[in-house]
Amino acid sequence: MSRDLAISTEALDEILAWLNSDRGIAVNMYVQLRHDLEHLFSLRGCADPEELTDEVLDRVARKVHEVRPTFKGDARHYFHAVAKNVAKEDFKARKRRVSLEDVEPLQPEINETDEEVAEVEECLQQCLQNLSREKKELILAYYAREKQAKIDYRNELAQQLGISVETLRVRVYRMRVQIGECINDCLSDKGRVKMKRIK
Repeated sequence: MSRDLAISTEALDEILAWLNSDRGIAVNMYVQLRHDLEHLFSLRGCADPEELTDEVLDRVARKVHEVRPTFKGDARHYFHAVAKNVAKEDFKARKRRVSLEDVEPLQPEINETDEEVAEVEECLQQCLQNLSREKKELILAYYAREKQAKIDYRNELAQQLGISVETLRVRVYRMRVQIGECINDCLSDKGRVKMKRIK
């Protein structure tokens, strides 16, 4: 499941404005919405609820300029509708993985995509260097582990910083937006169009 590498700061701001005109209330609603979506994916047996929640928020961000002016009712209903579609896609993908698990994997061909991936990696490293030491260490630590170890370690990170896990997620999400925009600028300088996020 691929998604755009970057979400604009403007889109994130519009999401918050859509949730509530009061910025403080909107941030709290956003944090609670993330929690609710992750819980939804957990109940559906998804392997990585946090990753799928990011996918939902990314999709909404791409459509918020179109949807917000005409959508009637609580904005959170739209997020949940998108989440249901993402959950269905994840279920189908898991079924395909199970049906193909005994198939001998093919060696990947070397083609243009390999060059594009290398350029994304190069831009990512450049953009990480632009972060302060504290921010760089935080985002690298945040994505350093997998599965249960990842959850436990993120709880430890939040405790070390004296913040809640939800606040940590929002902080990292904003850094991811910043890095994504930096990468797209870097790719534009290289003559590349906006890249898709590499899973």
